[in-house]
Amino acid sequence: MSKILIVEDETAIRNVLKNILTDEDSSWEISEAANGTEGFEMLQKNDYDLVISDIKMPGMDGDELLKKTLEIKPDVPFLMISGHGDIEIAVNSIKAGAYDFISKPPDLNRLLTSIRNALDRKNLVTQNKNLKQENKALKRKVSAKYEMIGESEHLNHIRDMVDKVAATDARVLIIGPNGTGKELVAHHIHQKSDRNKMPLVEVNCAAIPSELIESELFGHMKGSFTGAHKDKAGKFELANNGTLFLDEVGDMSLSAQAKVLRALQEGKVTRVGGDKEISVDVRVLAATNKDLKEEIAEGKFREDLYHRLAVIVIKVPGLDDRKDDIPELVNHFAHQIAESHGQAVKRFSPSALEALKDKSWSGNIRELRNVVERLIILGGNPIEKNDVELFVMK
Repeated sequence: MSKILIVEDETAIRNVLKNILTDEDSSWEISEAANGTEGFEMLQKNDYDLVISDIKMPGMDGDELLKKTLEIKPDVPFLMISGHGDIEIAVNSIKAGAYDFISKPPDLNRLLTSIRNALDRKNLVTQNKNLKQENKALKRKVSAKYEMIGESEHLNHIRDMVDKVAATDARVLIIGPNGTGKELVAHHIHQKSDRNKMPLVEVNCAAIPSELIESELFGHMKGSFTGAHKDKAGKFELANNGTLFLDEVGDMSLSAQAKVLRALQEGKVTRVGGDKEISVDVRVLAATNKDLKEEIAEGKFREDLYHRLAVIVIKVPGLDDRKDDIPELVNHFAHQIAESHGQAVKRFSPSALEALKDKSWSGNIRELRNVVERLIILGGNPIEKNDVELFVMK
């Protein structure tokens, strides 16, 4: 339903315009103002999709109404009408921000066409604005998901390294135990890089069977193996001009390692079952919880690939090495969990936080988040030391 405001000092003309619009579309909600001052008061209190305003009116005329309204509501389209129509008035109205100008007496078809076009334009502007707001909200949500929480010396050192390497195309190997947030470091490098408008494509090498990893990375051609019902682009192609994150790269098969090495050396990939080389421009970030030098010594990881990936090495410490960050992490998770459950945020008492700091965290940040959620569900408010002892320490 579109809301239209008619601002006209002559009652007879207002009534005619209202009848015309009501007959044209009964869903339109028509409001009336007898002068510019009354119209401006209504515009301050209400939102309208279109204003049809006379220009020559006592007191505040149409030009002044147009200018004052666009200062507070720049997206409202104005259709100006006047019995004193000439080129100069029309040009001045358009320059001031009016959508269109129509002389009195208005041509009915021209009037209705202009009204519909103005409403369509207003709807499009509103849709675009809503889409931009949704995109901004989504970006904020995505950014919050990958936020690095804490101010410990270890974490600030990682932030410094990220700032230094992000602007380059250097490959980065991120090492550390499971659950420490290695993927957060990868996302921050990508977000701060010149490639941030292109995708960050993630591949969990440990979660993909060895017989399928090559298809996942490099794609395949239809019929190249059972189940290959159509051509499929691999992750290298999907990440073209962006970033490819190889998580748990230490679990990649030796065969796939050889092909990754070739892709890094030549900037080209070949789909499984194909013979065409496809050029790719990809920055590769990798992460692992394994000691790759030990893997190399045992013949499980290629040394030449290691040196290609480990141009820069960032070590992410376990939570036991950055316990000063636990209070801030707990507060972050408490807000995050409360929001996802639609509940009020529960507080953690100082004694509860100290008890959590005294605990050993073999599962690192991932374990801490699970513990915070458990305490929020089972503990009191505020959550006290005895809650930690009862639901965590055992």
